[in-house]
Amino acid sequence: MSTKDLHAPKRKLLPEMEGRTARWYARNRGSAAQLAEYRRQAARLAEGLPPGAAVLEVAPGPGYLAIELARLGSYRITGLDVSRTFVELAGEAARQAGVEATFRQGDVHDLPFPADSFDLVVCQAAFKNFVRPVRALDELHRVLRPGGRAVIHDLRADASPADIEREVARMGLRGLDGFWTRSALRMLRRRAVTAGAFARLAAESAFGGAEVDRDGLIGLEVRLRKAG
Repeated sequence: MSTKDLHAPKRKLLPEMEGRTARWYARNRGSAAQLAEYRRQAARLAEGLPPGAAVLEVAPGPGYLAIELARLGSYRITGLDVSRTFVELAGEAARQAGVEATFRQGDVHDLPFPADSFDLVVCQAAFKNFVRPVRALDELHRVLRPGGRAVIHDLRADASPADIEREVARMGLRGLDGFWTRSALRMLRRRAVTAGAFARLAAESAFGGAEVDRDGLIGLEVRLRKAG
């Protein structure tokens, strides 16, 4: 797939993440196995992060990862999501957890923050939905402070149906929840990219490149750093 194709508008494969759909997603992502994974991911992301660091999570959904990061230190956590429902759910979850985290609505292609605002930017399971991926990377680069880093986790385009089955089982999802999650992941592969394609996107962006690795059964991990 060429980067020209990657920049083309992507038609909707799933309903908008608002209202009932967003609440179903939040419940589905809140299984015990997935919450434990969020805690592990937060611990990894916090390694080397200084006290008081400013952290942005793009597309935090129901806010589970942002909340786990907030539990780990005196970080200034901000989440930005295009979904009004997710902003409300994440804010309420943070209040119930007793942590400080701010969630607001916005678009990754035009981040409402000044340049050099954050030490770390995180994005999980959402990058494949961004209609202008290079523009999105450029915006992440802009809001990072010199020396800051970005970490992206997402679905791989070459994830096999068998690996998707195993991943859904690992998530602890059964019955209709498992069925709909498997169906969604299979459809969303059409939006996703391979590790090689993501590396080419990063090379076109202001970052100039990235470290890209397979992550688990069906994912990829992208690590980017702003020079300085």
